[in-house]
Formats: sequence, C-alpha cells, structure tokens
Amino acid sequence: MGFYDDQVVPRLVNVVLSGRVFDRIRARVADGLEGEVLEVGFGSGLNLPHYPAAVRRVRAVDPAAVGRKLAADRLAASPVPVEFVGLDGAALAVDDEDVDHVLITWTMCTIPDVEAALGEMRRVLRPGGTLHFAEHGRSPEPNVAKWQDRLTPLQRHVAGGCHLNRPIDRLVEQAGFELTKLDTFYVKGPKPSNYMFEGVAIKN
Repeated sequence: MGFYDDQVVPRLVNVVLSGRVFDRIRARVADGLEGEVLEVGFGSGLNLPHYPAAVRRVRAVDPAAVGRKLAADRLAASPVPVEFVGLDGAALAVDDEDVDHVLITWTMCTIPDVEAALGEMRRVLRPGGTLHFAEHGRSPEPNVAKWQDRLTPLQRHVAGGCHLNRPIDRLVEQAGFELTKLDTFYVKGPKPSNYMFEGVAIKN
C-alpha cells in the first residue's frame, strides 16, 4: 500500500463518511449486533459509537495504519473492547465459525478480491450468524449505471481502489448468504457515487 492510500485516503474517508446521514445509517446497520463481532474495514472507528451494549468484543480488520490513529479518541471512549486482528479482509486471521456477526460499511467497494473476502466472512461466522452491511454500489437506473462504469477507473485511482459499480446484493448472495433485509436508496449527492445498499444476510 502506497503513501496516498495509507495516509491520505483514510483521512478523506473519515470526513466524507461522517455526519448525520451516515450516522443514521451506521446506527441502523449496527442494530441487532451482539456477542463477538468482526468488523471488516474498521477505518477510523466511525461505527464504534453505534455498537449496542450487547456486543462483547469487536475484532477489527483494516489495511491502513493511520486509521488507528484517527480512531484513538473513539477507541478511548468506547465501552466495547477492540482487538485488531489483521489487514486483509480476503485472508482473515480468525478461526472457522468463531464470531456471531460481521459488520462491514463502505468497504466492499475497495477490497480487490471482494468475492474471496465475502467467502472469508461466511467462513468465520457461526451457523445462523449474520452479516450486517451498508455499502454503495451499482444503481438499477441504466443511465446512472453507465456513468458508474465510466467513472470507476478514475474513482479507483483517487479513492483507494473504490468501485462505484459493484452489485452489492448479488455479491452477498453469490457468497452463500441469504438476504433477510435489504433497503436500497440514494443519499444526497451525485447519483453515481450515492446509491446505497443497507441490509442483513444470514449464514445458513
């Protein structure tokens, strides 16, 4: 990982994905978490204030070292202990069937091998465990999707490998999860980067 991706992108994400709109989404997607939780794409800890009291421990995965520095105040204020367990969502240093839930927010867009990462998330979940996610991805509007395809090469270059056009719901289902809840919507801003997928999927 180069300087820009390691030092600059996490700071940009910390600003762009904060605020009331994203806080409301984070609170909804964290609802129902309990016990042992694995968070893939921990970043600067923006989800920490939204973890329910029933969460016993969070195991965090993120490739950017600067994220931990940005998360320092949130970590200090959090009643939930956080253990950093690795850098790569596609190769999790977690035993099979060892966590109750996985949380991932605005991260599937950047993982190079997202299919492998989703397979790893399924592997570490206990039977009946759930994947909670909030992501942006491919719009059902053909004209918007066309622009997403056009802009993704540039977006990947300036935003840490971020793809605008990944079909999040299809990727989750193809990894062997069953979607039990899915809401899709636009948030304010340019449509190509702001079509959201918010949901829960279960490991059967």
